[in-house]
Order: sequence, then C-alpha cells, then structure tokens
Amino acid sequence: MTNTSFPHADAPKRAEAVLAQLKAQFGERVSCNESVCEAHSHGEALQVSRMPAAVVFAESTADVSDVLKLCHHHQVPVVAFGAGTSVEGHVTPPEYAISLDLSRMTEVLEVNSADLDCRVQAGLTRQDLNVQLRDTGLFFPVDPGGEATLGGMCATRASGTAAVRYGTMKENVLGLTVVLANGEVIRTGGRVRKSSTGYDLTSLFVGSEGTLGIITEVQLRLHGIPEQLSAAICQFENLHDAVSTAIEIIQMGVPIARVELMDEVQMAASISYSGLTDLQPLTTLFFEFAGAPESVREQVSVTEDIARENNGLRFMWADTADERARLWKARHNAFWAAKAIDPSARVISTDCIVPISRLADLIDGVRQDIAASGLQAAILGHVGDGNFHTLIMTEDSDAGHARALDLDRKIVARALAMGGSCSGEHGVGLGKLEFLETEHGAGALSVMRALKATLDPLNILNPGKLLPEGPVFKG
Repeated sequence: MTNTSFPHADAPKRAEAVLAQLKAQFGERVSCNESVCEAHSHGEALQVSRMPAAVVFAESTADVSDVLKLCHHHQVPVVAFGAGTSVEGHVTPPEYAISLDLSRMTEVLEVNSADLDCRVQAGLTRQDLNVQLRDTGLFFPVDPGGEATLGGMCATRASGTAAVRYGTMKENVLGLTVVLANGEVIRTGGRVRKSSTGYDLTSLFVGSEGTLGIITEVQLRLHGIPEQLSAAICQFENLHDAVSTAIEIIQMGVPIARVELMDEVQMAASISYSGLTDLQPLTTLFFEFAGAPESVREQVSVTEDIARENNGLRFMWADTADERARLWKARHNAFWAAKAIDPSARVISTDCIVPISRLADLIDGVRQDIAASGLQAAILGHVGDGNFHTLIMTEDSDAGHARALDLDRKIVARALAMGGSCSGEHGVGLGKLEFLETEHGAGALSVMRALKATLDPLNILNPGKLLPEGPVFKG
C-alpha cells in the first residue's frame, strides 16, 4: 500500500489546491466555517476530534464522484459523513482532509411493494424512510437507535434492537451504488434475493467503514408491518437470571422481535433521565412480540413461563403505541442517561459479542472486572443475539480515560477468549484497531490490506480506520 501516512509533508498545499477547485465547482456547498467543521470533527462517544480542511455537502452520486476525482488527483484524504452518530471514531478526519457530508441525499428513489424492496439515497434516515413507507404496509426494521443514515448504517454494518428477528444490515441490503476512490461509480447486487454470479461485492462494502468506497445509494429489503405488536418488561433481582431468561428464549426458538437488557445501574439512570417512575432500579428485560394475534399469544405465554422459572418478577405490559415508543426511547437514550449521572464524567461505550451460550459467563466475568476496576459502569444490550455494551463512567482526564480503556481491554479479551468478536455492531473505526489481529489473525488482515490497496492505492478513503498498519498479502 502506498502513501499510507497522512498528512503528507505538503498536505496544506494539496488541501489548498483541492479546496480552490471544490469551491469553484460547488460554491456555497463547500464550507470552511469553524462551527460547521467542528460538527464534522468527531462522532459520538469516542473522545477523538480533528477539524477537517473543509466540509462539502453532496446532493447526488455525481457530486460524490466529482469530489473523489479531485481529491484522488491531489491525494487529499476524504471521510464520508452522514449523521455523525458513530461511536468508534469512524468520522474523525485526518489533518487536511475533506469531510464529505451526504446528509442532503435523502430521496426515496423507488419502492417496489410487490417485491418488498426499495432504493434510497444514502443520507436518508431509517425513521424518515419508514414515514414514507407508512401507507404501503411495509417497513425497514434495522434499528440501531438515534438518527443514523442508511448509508452510515451500511458502512458500519449496523444492527440494533430488532436484529434478533430481522437480522442486521448485512441481511437487509440487496445492492449498492458505490463511488470508488478515483471517482468511478459502480453498482453491486440488485433486486433479486439471491444470485450465483461473481464476487459478492455488496457484502464487501457493507461494513467497510468508508475505507473501500463511498456508498451513495442502497437497495433495501423491506418487511411487512406485523399484524400485532405487543411489548412487555420483566424485572429481576439477579442479573444472571435475566441473562439466562434471554438465552433460553432464543434456544427455545421463540420468534421474539426484540429482547433488550438493562442492569440495575443503567435502570437507575434511565428511571431518572426518561421518567420511568413506575419501575424499580433492578435488572430489566424489555420484550417486543410481533406477528398474528395467535402467534403473539403463544410467544408471550412461553416467554412468561421461562421468565418465571428464572425468578422473574411480574410482567408489565405496554400495549399502546405511545407506551411502546416511550420504553424503546428510554432504551435508545441509555447512553445519555448514563452521562447524566455525572455530566462532568467521561462515558466510554464498549461493544462485544459472543455465542449466545457463553453470554451469561461473559457478563458474570465482566461484573467481576468492573468491581475490580473501582469504576462505575452500566451493562445493557441486545442480549437476544449475544451482543451487549458496557458504559464505563470515569473522570474526564487522561488518567480516567486510561483506566476506562484498561477495563475495556479486559472485557474484549474475555469475549475473544470465548469465541466472540470485539464488536457486534459499533464497528472498528479508531477505537477497536488494537483488537483486530487477535480476532482475525495476521494472515486475514494482510488479505484485507491487499483489498484496500487494490481499491484505494493512494489510501485517501478514511485512512487510519478499520485496518491497523501492517504487511500486505503478496500472493
């Protein structure tokens, strides 16, 4: 891989040259305003921030292609930016980089109701897509929380609360329009549900975090809105009992739509932050059941029996749409609820995943690590697929950050030792780079770097993310 280090010695001159051409072509859609650049200097959670040389607001695939052609020619790095909700430093630019904002690309290009698919521009959010689909009887179910764009969700291979039933972005993306580093536009996949032709380029770009190409359009799989939705919560005095309940629900094959966990630390924070005053600060499972009324009744009955056998307290129901929305909003606001415990504290959000059968062992071990660290931390997550998060709270200082990262490393090491992954949904970005070789092995990383070198030989696309530096596979 060539030119891997940024900035180049003459980076200011390169940035100045490309900026002059961008301003000439895009006019007011190029901004060097300090507040605009600051908003594009970081995502959420990871405390890494760096100002871009400028922000360019794209409105079409042709715009993205033109920007990349110029940046490729001048060897200026480019970082795609959607809503800025990533938590591992994915959108933090290197010095003298262009932040390419796709948030104005919000069109629904086509909806094929009979085939349950649609095509959208990458800057559209899941929430806005579902508003536009509301009269079709269809919806898009992948729900990572927040106002993430669908292009960003593809780039990080997002999942979320509904993944246990509907899968992640990997299972719900049929095809893409991608702009390569040199500005060339390609289309991958299509509208069919399967194909036996060629390399699976769609899967290559989903999860590539903007390092191989910039996604501008997405062909999505849609799903029918369930005939009935019902939500419930059940509280537990023992965290292990709650985790065992979730595991047994999945092992019994209950087609539950969502099963989320928040421990007593997180519940205390969420009760205060989101006004859940009818609940106690106990470990809590949040359930959602979907399907035909008879199917929902059967799911509920089996789930209640399993929870009761694991010492669950009484079920509390949320039958109205407003009440269901209130519960899930509280779940999605968990990070901010934890942050509100001490607004001056720094909150580090971890993310790992293990095979479902190992989840209880992992969380037991993580609780021991938290106690030994002397830090306050909350556990929550999508326990139906073995994925959970730890929100680590520490003083906002270099020493506090180091203590939190030390705890994070211990948590990830436990997950990897159990056959898990360092991230089930947050992705790698900057925050998880150090774990990649342990998880994948040096050989696999060498092949990944070879792919990067082939598609982006000048390394201008989100350099320094996803792949740690190292040898490239030579064949």
